[in-house]
Amino acid sequence: CGAQVVAARRSLPAPPLVAMVLWMIGLGLGDVGDITVRGREALQKCTLVYLEAYTSILPGLGREDLCAAYGVEEILEADRHLVESGCEVMLERSKTEDVAFLVVGDALCATTHCDLWLRARQRGIKVNVIHNASVMNAIAACGLQLYRFGETISIPFWTDDWRPASFYDKIVANSKAGLHSLCLLDIKTKEQTVENLMRGRPIYEPPRFMTVAQSLEQLTAIEQERKEGVCGPEALVVGVARLGREDQAIVFGTIEEVSQAELGGPLHSLVVCAGDLHELEQEFLEFHRVGPAQKAAA
Repeated sequence: CGAQVVAARRSLPAPPLVAMVLWMIGLGLGDVGDITVRGREALQKCTLVYLEAYTSILPGLGREDLCAAYGVEEILEADRHLVESGCEVMLERSKTEDVAFLVVGDALCATTHCDLWLRARQRGIKVNVIHNASVMNAIAACGLQLYRFGETISIPFWTDDWRPASFYDKIVANSKAGLHSLCLLDIKTKEQTVENLMRGRPIYEPPRFMTVAQSLEQLTAIEQERKEGVCGPEALVVGVARLGREDQAIVFGTIEEVSQAELGGPLHSLVVCAGDLHELEQEFLEFHRVGPAQKAAA
């Protein structure tokens, strides 16, 4: 009888393997409604949800707002320390549960997110990526053709004793190749002073978001020293704020004009135009020409 039971068990099909997944989900640029249908469905079946909160933000929306909009109980903050120190807890839980990692914009545009994908795959964790709009493609809203953009550039805040200029060199290289330069402007969230960091005190500075005017001030300072001719007062640029939202602002003009324009709240981005604009680009950009309203506000 026992042998018959064993034989019967052996004849039964094996239970299907349950594959747990780390879902990397892009949220888009504007508001909670920009998540894709597939992204929302994946998110709602996850038992653990993280929101990456230092490479970008959804202005005016906190984790509580996202919980209410997406129908989930809790969203944990994934700050710089959590993401860059290894995400060990998140990765371990992804082996036995469906875990969501939410990213403003697209899920894989930032280097640190690609690194997370690699670390998960190296541990044998299945990763599903759900893409969405990001500044990398939505910048086409300003009228410049995407195929004419060169290397994307990050402009960091200067400090009293740290004034890097490598981002200027990349703009010069793009300009020589006849390409536009998309500049992503620095944001500082959950930053600590040197004293608080050294003393181990969890005290954080208020968030800071670089404006187009601040980025142009730094570029102008380097231009005055280097004199390469790519960021002089008459160079053409596009200032962008809150791209993808109903209240987005786009202004086109010279560096001197745009640096004085009022663009409102974060997030800001900057495009340094190539020297030779296509006729279609020029016509499109004229709709965003700095007008009296921006000049008056400045």
